[in-house]
Amino acid sequence: MPFVAVLAIAIIGLVLWDAFGTIVLPRRMVGPFRLSAFVYRSTWLPWRWAARRLRQTGQQDFLMSLYGPLSLIVLLVIWIAILLLCFALLHWTLGSRLNTPDGHHAGFGDDLYMSGTTIFTLGLGDLSPQTSMAKIVTVLEAGTGFGLLALVIGYLPIVYQAFSRREANIALLDARAGSPPSAFELLRRYCRDDHAGLNAFFETWERWCAELLESHLSYPALAFFRSQHERQSWLSALTMILDATALILAGVVDAPRQSARLTFAMARHAAVDLSQFLSKPLEHTPERLPTATLEHAIAALRASGLPVNDDAAVHDRLTAIRELYEPFVAALAHQLALDLPPWLGAEDAHDDWQTSMWETLNDQRKRSLIEIENDTYDAIK
Repeated sequence: MPFVAVLAIAIIGLVLWDAFGTIVLPRRMVGPFRLSAFVYRSTWLPWRWAARRLRQTGQQDFLMSLYGPLSLIVLLVIWIAILLLCFALLHWTLGSRLNTPDGHHAGFGDDLYMSGTTIFTLGLGDLSPQTSMAKIVTVLEAGTGFGLLALVIGYLPIVYQAFSRREANIALLDARAGSPPSAFELLRRYCRDDHAGLNAFFETWERWCAELLESHLSYPALAFFRSQHERQSWLSALTMILDATALILAGVVDAPRQSARLTFAMARHAAVDLSQFLSKPLEHTPERLPTATLEHAIAALRASGLPVNDDAAVHDRLTAIRELYEPFVAALAHQLALDLPPWLGAEDAHDDWQTSMWETLNDQRKRSLIEIENDTYDAIK
């Protein structure tokens, strides 16, 4: 009996410490006894495996999108279930000293029922504690259940507010860098339309990377929350920013190098810390930028009016810079089942704002939105 009581108290302490570290403490916690970390490790891999077995990409993305919100609910249910069982064990070790309606001696089933009505603060009154110790256990359990519920009620809005702030900037990338976003497309569009605006753009995304790092370390479940569109994600946005700033530092002449340097530093900081926290390093990093693609992209930038240094010099320096961050974003992509963005977008690809289900069903009744956008742009100029 004493051993069971000590074990139950220890488990209750571990659960409350885990809830405190997950909900209250505004920094990451590491250690061998993190229940939430064990839950995510044991549930994410089977979930990812099941999603990848689906044939259609849309179905895969939808199933993946369910994991983040559901994981919060599952974690709460596990916390409450463990607390309920442990407090029932405490009543049992005290001899199940409960007053029952028919006067029979209470058993472990009654202890579970008493614990359940107490932790959810139902107060039905059909069972009540007899001894002082049983009353103390009941009061402590009621306070624990009420406090945990209050913490969760305050926790969920904070998580969704952080998610909303993250997604707002990702949505803005659609018209600025394409869908999915690509570094060369970002530079091409800015040097065509608003070359001076690139400096303000990098300053905005430097702050976004800082907020991403802080929010995803404080609330790791956010990393599993998917974006609204299939071709967008927080990882693709972060990687695209790293690609664009790396390209500028590698040899784009007429570009805001200081802003690019500061943004690259913040973005790499976010990629490295999140990778070390959420994933494991990969032995082999896939090649994202073949030499032929780089040469074609540099030629396209020069044609758009953006001066770039010699191809060989750009290639060597860009390769060295990419080694600073690509292993980390590749590890995150593998762990979270997210796609990394291309360096150069497809020439005939439409942005998400230019497409819809209505257009798919009515292709013969409409004019291409990309043509309308180009005509409007030419008319303004």
